Amino acid sequence: MSYEGPENEAPRPRSRRALTITFAALVPVALLAWLAYSALGDEPDRPAGAASPSASAAPGGTSSPSPSAGSLAGKVVVIDPGHNTGNFRHTAEINRQVDIGTGKKECDTTGTATNAGYPEAEFTLDLAHRLRALLEKQGATVRLTHDGDRKWGPCVDERARIGNTAHADAAISLHADGSAEGNRGFHVIMPGAVHAGAADTRPIVAPSRKLGALVAGGYRRTTGEPFSNYLGDDTGMVTRTDLGGLNLSTVPKVFIECGNMRDKSDVALLTSGPWRQKAAQGISEGIVSFLHES
Repeated sequence: MSYEGPENEAPRPRSRRALTITFAALVPVALLAWLAYSALGDEPDRPAGAASPSASAAPGGTSSPSPSAGSLAGKVVVIDPGHNTGNFRHTAEINRQVDIGTGKKECDTTGTATNAGYPEAEFTLDLAHRLRALLEKQGATVRLTHDGDRKWGPCVDERARIGNTAHADAAISLHADGSAEGNRGFHVIMPGAVHAGAADTRPIVAPSRKLGALVAGGYRRTTGEPFSNYLGDDTGMVTRTDLGGLNLSTVPKVFIECGNMRDKSDVALLTSGPWRQKAAQGISEGIVSFLHES
């Protein structure tokens, strides 16, 4: 938006007093115009990876902070891009059973894909890169469980172990669902209380719930994506005790299913680069809020 004065207007002489009065009158007008422009600025036109300059409403009517660069210095975040694009070539390896505390489960799965063939694993890795850039801009130390540099995996128990070994202040696993057409929206999965085998989630249940609520609030606010209409009772929040990545975690951790890759409305979003940037921004805002409040 630009403001232009009248064209072809010849300058007219004015007295010093008249100019002073005119200048004084214009100052508050210009200030109000600048404030209005700032408030109504088009968010999508910000450069990719730029943080929102204003505070956003978080769940419960509070506001999420707009932290300055470097404000997360000393904080560690582990991002787990769900699945791996090479998993389908290594079925024997990913079908190997691993202990998840409450029983045994496959090392990993291939993940889902859109009907046109866009794989979940490609989506999650792209989203992880965008999220990493935003968090590092705030000064956080960010580690990925894999960065497209492995032929398959890692297994779900190793994914949890990476977060534990890093002593992460927060960990998040990125996914997209593969439900039926018409099922759309996102949901955040939090760990339930598990105390069995190598699993003991009791110390992380409460902080993980807080992390999940803040991530859900930031994600919905930034992307406009609705809460899942098929899981979570319209709250966007689901608790599970059958996921090794959560059961074996000793640090606050959640999963986010960013949308349904089999629903055409969600697919239009998930396959859009600009929308994935919004998704990364929303998740980042939730994590930043959690780290500031922890």
